[in-house]
Amino acid sequence: MGAFHAYDIRGIYGVDFDKDTAYKVGYFLPGLLGADKVLVGRDCRVSSKEIHDCLIEGITDAGADVDDIGLSSTPLVYFGTANYGYKASVQITASHNPPEYNGMKVSRENALPVGLDTGLGQIKQWIDEGRPTPAAAKKGSVKEIDIKPDYIAFLRRFKGDYGNLKIAFDLSNGMATLFAKEIFGGEDASWLFDDMDGRFPNHEPNPLIPKNVEPLKKMVADTGADVGVIYDGDADRVMFVDDKARFVAPDLVIAMMALYFCDERGEKNPRVLQEIRSSKAVGEFLQQNYGADVHTWRVGRAFAAPKLREIDGLWGGELAGHYYFKDFFYSDSGMLSSIIVLRIVSALKKKGIALSEEIDLLTGYQNSGEINFRVEDKKGAMEAVKARFEAGEKPEKVMDFDGYRLEFPKWWFNIRPSNTEPYLRFICEATTGDLLRQKIAEATEVIVGQFGGTRA
Repeated sequence: MGAFHAYDIRGIYGVDFDKDTAYKVGYFLPGLLGADKVLVGRDCRVSSKEIHDCLIEGITDAGADVDDIGLSSTPLVYFGTANYGYKASVQITASHNPPEYNGMKVSRENALPVGLDTGLGQIKQWIDEGRPTPAAAKKGSVKEIDIKPDYIAFLRRFKGDYGNLKIAFDLSNGMATLFAKEIFGGEDASWLFDDMDGRFPNHEPNPLIPKNVEPLKKMVADTGADVGVIYDGDADRVMFVDDKARFVAPDLVIAMMALYFCDERGEKNPRVLQEIRSSKAVGEFLQQNYGADVHTWRVGRAFAAPKLREIDGLWGGELAGHYYFKDFFYSDSGMLSSIIVLRIVSALKKKGIALSEEIDLLTGYQNSGEINFRVEDKKGAMEAVKARFEAGEKPEKVMDFDGYRLEFPKWWFNIRPSNTEPYLRFICEATTGDLLRQKIAEATEVIVGQFGGTRA
């Protein structure tokens, strides 16, 4: 049962989980969440239809009904869950993973995520124990419904005038193909990989891997676009390329969104959520320019979405390209995020400011990006790195809720074990390149030299 993770169920289909797992998840879910009807969607992966059919069989054998929306982006399922009041929903997807992967993202009422600690762990235990799955006296029914028009109407409420922009899109052969041309088709736009294909023949649907963004960078350069937009496989994440064909660090977009929420909409002193790996530049920009109350929290939707709701935040984001909005039921949508960012880029251009110029203003630190180490004793190595740096100078701030983040006057680092992969992840930021390289070397010396780790 290696497919059960902190945020969702995910793994190589036929290896980490199979159709029997899908059936049992479906069977146990209605009882777990007290739902007599479950909303179900799926992405375009080759294995998604089989998982979909087995999941629905389990749900209906448990006596609950299914509203089936068929091919769907993950945010479409979130929208349907919250907008229509479902108590349970499942999107069948492996998000940004390679095509042999698949999985399930489970939500409860108000599109709140169900993670390992909030229900998936219980389902895993029941499956591991061999809990019986007797058919209910009355089998549930299945109804096919179409909620896409309502979702598109919702998105269009936020759409700006992009008539002054030249835009390049990479849809990654994924679920953004359901909506992007309907939303942006009238713009001066160029398109890459805009046909739905669950084999992902052009590149893996993960914009965080640099080589996957290269075709979009080339298109931006070749067409003279003002901005490039790339979605992941299930369209809950989005990332951007600036007018100089440079990848935009996703955490900086959290800061830039103030130009819409505060400058355009007039929101005062907003509460904003960032995650523990975010650049120090994000909080500094938001606090100094907008009086924002910036909260830092754990990585992953299972933690971010409930936290944004808890603090009643206006927006938030993650280094992985997830952006969460109070306006979107405290959930994330790659399509809504791109609508807002394009609105910002258009407003900047009207003032004679290119996206690259705005990003350069936000970039105040040298950043390592996330460095992954394969190491057997992840906890031991993590504690040793923390001890090494604390011995050198006293940190100004210590966060210990998702690995560790220690902040010093001229630099900071975060070290955390991956929830989904066999990695220890290290990220560091400093005021100068020399200081950054020194700190990376010190961390590497501990993880590799003392604990036998290797850089992934």
